[in-house]
Parts: sequence; C-alpha cells; structure tokens
Amino acid sequence: MKLLVVVSSLDLNQPFSATPAWWQLMKGLYELGVDLVAIPYQGAAVESLWWRSLPNPARRQGNAFKALRDAARSLMPRREIGSEQATPEDSLSDRAIRTAAQTLIAPIWRRHLEQILTREPDFDALLFLTVPLNHLTGLPRYLSDKFDLPVFYLDGDVPASLPNMKGFASGFRIYQGADLSEYTAFISNSGGGEDLLRELGARRAHTVWYGADPDVFSPVSVASQDLDVFFYGHGREYRSEWIDRMITAPSRQMPAARFAARGLNLGDLGHTKLLPYLSFSKLREYVCRSRINLCITRGAHASVYASSSSRPFELAAMGACIVANPYQGIAEWFEPDKEVIVVQSAAEAIDRYQFLLANERERTAIGQAARERVLKQHTFRHRAGELIRIIKQFL
Repeated sequence: MKLLVVVSSLDLNQPFSATPAWWQLMKGLYELGVDLVAIPYQGAAVESLWWRSLPNPARRQGNAFKALRDAARSLMPRREIGSEQATPEDSLSDRAIRTAAQTLIAPIWRRHLEQILTREPDFDALLFLTVPLNHLTGLPRYLSDKFDLPVFYLDGDVPASLPNMKGFASGFRIYQGADLSEYTAFISNSGGGEDLLRELGARRAHTVWYGADPDVFSPVSVASQDLDVFFYGHGREYRSEWIDRMITAPSRQMPAARFAARGLNLGDLGHTKLLPYLSFSKLREYVCRSRINLCITRGAHASVYASSSSRPFELAAMGACIVANPYQGIAEWFEPDKEVIVVQSAAEAIDRYQFLLANERERTAIGQAARERVLKQHTFRHRAGELIRIIKQFL
C-alpha cells in the first residue's frame, strides 16, 4: 500500500500537540510495509527513516497567515487560566480567516497535490491528518473524482474539535464551513464521536484510538524514586476542577509527600514543585522517578465515551502506576484497579495516594500490568494495522 499523507506538521518544534503521535503512527505504518509520502500543512518538511517527505507548497504563505492570525487573536480579550467560558461558534474573525485560507492557500495545495498524483499515479489513498479541513473545502472531492482515489480524514481531537464544543482559546475551528461528505470516510480518536461525525455529514465514521510506541515510551533506569506524585500536561482548560482535586488540595493536605509537575499555565498547584522541561528523555525520567503518575484528562474527552488521548498510553508504556480522573470508556483500554486507578473525589485521591505510597508491590504490579496491556493491544503498530484495515475496505 502506498499512501500520500498531508499532516498538520512534521516539525516537533511547532506547537501541535499531536505531532509526536503522528510520527509514531507513521512509523507503525512503515513497519507494516506501507510506502509513505508525507507533506506538512504547517512548517518545514522533515525527512525520517519511515517516510519520504515533500515540501510544504504554501510554507511562506502559511507562516504569514499564522502570524496574522496570532496577531489578531492577541488583540482579543484574554481568557483567564482555567476559564471555560464559551466563545462564539463562528465569529467574524473565524469567517475572515477561513475565507483567506480558501482564497490564498487552498489553490496552492490543489496544484501541488495534482502534480504529485499525476507524477506518481500509484498512490492507493490520500489521508489528511488533522489539518484544518474548512481551509480546503472542495479539494477532497475534486481530487477523489479526478484521480479515482479514496480520500480519508483523521481527526485526533474529537470531541474537542467539534462545533458543539467550546474549543481551545488557541485552536482552529475546523468544521464550520466544511463539507464532511467530501471524504470517503472519517476516522477519529473517539468511539463516542462516530455518531457525532455522522450527524455533521460524514458518510462513514471509524475509530482509531491513540497508542504508544514502546520503543519510545519505555521505562528508564533511575537512581531512586524521589518523587511521590507527578503530573505533566499543559493548561487548566476543561480540567481545572480535577487539577484542584488531584493536585492542589492533596498537595496541601499531604505535606510530607513530594508533589511535582511539568507544564505551562497550570495555575495554583498548592505545594507542588514545578520541574523544568529539558528534553523528552528528561520527561521520561521524571515519570520513572515518580511513584505515582497522574492522568488528568480534559472534560471534553473524559465525558464522551472512549475518546482517547495520548497520555494514558504513554504512561502505561513506561510502566507507570497511573491514577486518573473519571474518564468515560477508560475500561476499553485499561482495567480499573488492576491497570489504572480511577478516583472520584479529592478525598478518594488522597486515600489512594496514601495507600499506594505505602505499598510498593501494589504500585509495581499496576505499572507492569499497564505496560503489558499496551504491548498486547495498544502500540502504534496495532493502530497502524487498524488504519490499514479501514482503508482497505475502500480500495
């Protein structure tokens, strides 16, 4: 199978949180024999051992567009850390951004993809990976009709990306003005999101959850576990309540315990030490240095059934003892009380922390069971196989 993939970014320095996951997914596809050609929608083309990259045809225009968008948003009133106030569903600035992209950027992409598909007519399918689909309205149908090629869209941010959600202050609104029926099928990270996507016009909807590459997310040796409770993530948006319940309040009520966090815009964390970001390997070390690792999932994902995010799989692959906030569908991936601990309140969090910190054997067993589950069912090679099976239905 040969796939042409238009991906949101290939540059790990760009502020797109899903980029590491797309690297792992494409590595998994390569390992299963897929010939990959990847083009970034934003930023530079990055070559790898697992795919051949082609240049971003609108990099200069995209950079200018992003700068103007960021400047316009900087003039808007700033939302407070943790604020979950709804924003307009489709504001005047959103419509202006969309019109500019469709007028200035979409024609460049149309010519570029036409040239590639004409030059290399042996592609089996075209896959868009979390690019702003309303920037390219009309393009999927045009390419599908002209080249008799199935065109797929994979959204890794469902349900947070959907119009009925409030969206993040910094994010695109990608569905307003889009036509989902242009695509052969929609694929997302959310089991509960399938019906939502069909309601928005998708002809077919499938689920491929996140996972972890165990060659990347693996335990590392540390001198000692000198941290008791550790959390890494960015922002309080849509999880402020559970940050307070699982970090802020417990850190104040357990003064002897060593709480630590790595992230930005996390607000008041009580008696929690903020650790610096030095490298990915250091982040992995932080996880392995901690007796307990927290998975605090944002409300949008936690409230829609089986809406996967990267963090549970990454932590499990590193053999971490995970304590999580309530997360609808988490049992699809990990068995509660055996492979993950789920708490319902600050009081329960404190109780479970105290028990786990006093019982090394229990912590170790939970971490080992979680890693074994990832190796058995949740690697990105598993996810690549699932994606291949979906695409093959339409070839």
